[in-house]
Amino acid sequence: MAKTLQFLLVALLSAFVCTASSVFTQETLDTYLKSDCWDWEPCGSVSDPLEIKHIEVSPDPPQRGQDLTVKVIGNVKEVIDDGAYADVTVKIGLIKILQKEFDLCEEAYAIHLLQLAASDMCTKEVTHTVTLPKEIPLAKFNVNVQGYTADDDNMVCVNLWIDFRRTSHCS
Repeated sequence: MAKTLQFLLVALLSAFVCTASSVFTQETLDTYLKSDCWDWEPCGSVSDPLEIKHIEVSPDPPQRGQDLTVKVIGNVKEVIDDGAYADVTVKIGLIKILQKEFDLCEEAYAIHLLQLAASDMCTKEVTHTVTLPKEIPLAKFNVNVQGYTADDDNMVCVNLWIDFRRTSHCS
């Protein structure tokens, strides 16, 4: 059965919860940040099957030990079949703390996301809530989510940054 935007959400949530690979220097990264606490940017191609248009979190900024609701809005350009997966890399500075491949179908079933049929292809909004561990270190995390189709073609790419050192006083 076809899977679509919910797979990206699962990868994003997994990256937040597991608490990113950035090709930017710290100076460049700080230039891109719209908030002192978190931000994101697409890193894929315009030809990718999924195009992320907007990511919103609540509370903003995210807080350790609290529920986090993530809303992802994107364009689904083609059917994504079973076998799609995401590679998630999480770093603190230059230190890689997590690199994991997620089977997006299994992750979607695990959090009871509804399946989207092929006829549903267009702009989609997916919202899901998770509880962030209170043990997340007070550090700045760089998260890279690279999604692939079952045929190993690029599907989507998103870079996220979150600074848990500053979540009590963000601009």
